[in-house]
Amino acid sequence: MKYLKQTLIILFLSAAVNSFGQGGGYYNLGMQLMMKNDFKGAITHLEKAEAKSPDNPNVSRLLGYAYFQCKEYEKSITAYSKLIALKPTDNSAYYYRGKGRLNIANDPKESLNTMRDNFYLSAIKDFSKALELNGEEDVQLLQNRGIAYKDYAIFKSFKIKKSADKAACNTLFNNAISDFQKILVLQPQRKDIIDLTKYVKAQIASLK
Repeated sequence: MKYLKQTLIILFLSAAVNSFGQGGGYYNLGMQLMMKNDFKGAITHLEKAEAKSPDNPNVSRLLGYAYFQCKEYEKSITAYSKLIALKPTDNSAYYYRGKGRLNIANDPKESLNTMRDNFYLSAIKDFSKALELNGEEDVQLLQNRGIAYKDYAIFKSFKIKKSADKAACNTLFNNAISDFQKILVLQPQRKDIIDLTKYVKAQIASLK
């Protein structure tokens, strides 16, 4: 929720910015449609704005968010990667790129895709970078990274063939627990995180 609010704040602030250098009317039209939650309509205009102003971070940010809301995760990843190239310290870009990568990794359609390992690892790397930029007490980032560790460990557990594979799964599960415990220090009453921690510990026990 924090990063959704951050994106919306940027959106409202952008409304006060002159359209010069941002794809002209296409940017403004796309922004207006986003404010009405018409993300598909916004994409049409924002893509045209990007064609006119390819190096504008505001266009890349809104386009990445619109793609994300439409579940076009690969396009969202591309847009946020472009934003990161333009603004390497934009922590929300790492957050949404990580979310997109994790969603692709967890998609059943990707079950036979050899790239799933890379998507999981890249998602974890993105959440870690966002934590580096925003501070290690960001609960939303800790939760998402912990879930990424958990999901990756479960994925790898289906392919265990030797003791080294089991050890790698345990490391990932323990990393997830570490992130969840950090959250519980800050928010001790989080039942969802307590339940996630119990679930991960049960997964570790099942590997023994």
